[in-house]
Amino acid sequence: MHDIGLEYCGLQRVDGPLVFLEGVRDVAFDDVVEVTAPDGTLRLGQVLDISETRAVVQMFSGTTGLSTAASRARFTGVSQRIAVGREMVGRILDGVGRPRDGLPDVLTDERRDVNGASINPYSREYPRDFIQTGITSIDLMNTLVRGQKLPIFSGNGMPHNQIAAQIARQAKLLAEDVRFSIVFAAMGVKYDVARFFIDSFERSGAINNVTMFLSLADDPSVERLVTPRSALTFAEYLAFEAGMHVLVILTDMTNYCEALREVATARNQIPSRKGYPGYLYSDLASLYERAGRIAGLPGSITQMPILTMPSDDISHPVPDLTGYITEGQIVLDREMFQKHIYPPVAGLPSLSRLMKDGIGKGRTRDDHPHIASQLFAAYSRVKEIRALAAVIGSEELSPLDKLYMQFGDHFEAHVVTQGEDENRSIEESLAAGWQALKILPRSELYRLSEEELKQYYD
Repeated sequence: MHDIGLEYCGLQRVDGPLVFLEGVRDVAFDDVVEVTAPDGTLRLGQVLDISETRAVVQMFSGTTGLSTAASRARFTGVSQRIAVGREMVGRILDGVGRPRDGLPDVLTDERRDVNGASINPYSREYPRDFIQTGITSIDLMNTLVRGQKLPIFSGNGMPHNQIAAQIARQAKLLAEDVRFSIVFAAMGVKYDVARFFIDSFERSGAINNVTMFLSLADDPSVERLVTPRSALTFAEYLAFEAGMHVLVILTDMTNYCEALREVATARNQIPSRKGYPGYLYSDLASLYERAGRIAGLPGSITQMPILTMPSDDISHPVPDLTGYITEGQIVLDREMFQKHIYPPVAGLPSLSRLMKDGIGKGRTRDDHPHIASQLFAAYSRVKEIRALAAVIGSEELSPLDKLYMQFGDHFEAHVVTQGEDENRSIEESLAAGWQALKILPRSELYRLSEEELKQYYD
C-alpha cells in the first residue's frame, strides 16, 4: 500500500537534479513525486532508486530554488501519466506532455500511463500498405510500409534532421490518399535543432498535423527517458482509439540511450557493453514494439527512429541492437554527403525487410520489385569497378566497365539526389530508375522480364 497523500517535510539532500529523502516507506520505482518548493510552486519528479528507508528522486524541471528544510515531497503512488485528446494535434509539448507553445493545458479528463505494453503478436496484422515519402532512395529502393519500424542510421553533422522533416511533411498512403498524423519526439536535441523542426513544419503548414514532444539538451535525463513513451502513448490513442494512421519519428535514440546509461550509473547498476546497462536491448524493444497494426482496428503506428552512430560505427551497441529489433535500416553515407548528394542514402547497406510485401502489382507498379533488384545489382557492380579503377586507373577499364561508371554517376546525381522540398511520386521515382538503367546494355539487365524491357526500356 503506497502512502498516497502523505507529505514528507524537508529533504535530506539535493545533489544536481537528484533529491534524496530519508524515512520513506512503501515507495515503488518510477513513482511520480510532487515536490513543493519554498515559494509554493509544484514540481514533478520520478523515483530513481529506493532502499528500505531512503528514496532518490530525479526532478523533471531541475532543483534550482529547492531547500532541504523548507521543501515538501508527496509520493503519488502512480507512474507517469499524460493527458491524451485530439486537441493535442498541432501542439508543442515537453517530454511529459506539458505545453511548450505558450498555450493552455490540454482540456481532457483522459490520462494514460506512459509505460504502455507492446502489441500482442497474436493480434498483429502483417504490414503490407506502401507509404509514399516522396524520397526516391526510400520509395524506390528501401520502401516504407504501414506499421513498419524503419530506423535511419546517421552520423554527426549528417542531414538526418532534414530527411526526417521532409518525410514528416510528405508521407502519405498511396492507396487511400490519406496523410499521416505525425507524432514527433525529440530527445536531448539542441535548441537550434528544435527550432529547425518547428520552423520547417510551420512554413509548410504541416504543424497543424504534427504533435511535437520536445525534450531539449538542458532538460533532465529522466525526462529524456519519458519523452518517447509519452509520444508513443499519444500515438496509440490516435491510432487505436481515433482510428488514424500515425507516423512516429523519434530523434535522437542515441541521446535516449545516453540518458539510460546515465540513470543506470546513478542507480549503481552493473554496466555492460560500452557502459550501457545490460537491459538496453529489452528497453529499446519496449519502445520499438509499440509500432504496428492491430487486427480489426483501422488505425496504425509506423515508426522511424533516428540515431546518430558515434564515429559512424554501425557496430556500436545502439545501432547494433536497433538493427536486431527493427525491420531494416536507412543508412546515411558520409562519402556521399561530402559529394553534396542529398539525401546521402547509402545504396548497399540500406535495407527494408518488408519492402517485398508493400510493392508490386496492385500496390505500386508491376515492375517495381524487379527494377529495384536490378538497380541494387548494378550499383553493387559500380562499387566493385570504382575500387578497381582506384588501383589500375579508369583509363584501363573495359568499355562495359566505363558504362557502369557512367551509370553510377547518373544514379547518384539523378535518382538518389533530389531537393529538400521535392516530393516525387512513385511513378516519377520509377521513371528515374528506368532512365538510369538505359545507360547499360540490354544484355546486362538480367533481373527484368522481357515484357518489362519492351515496355519501359525499348
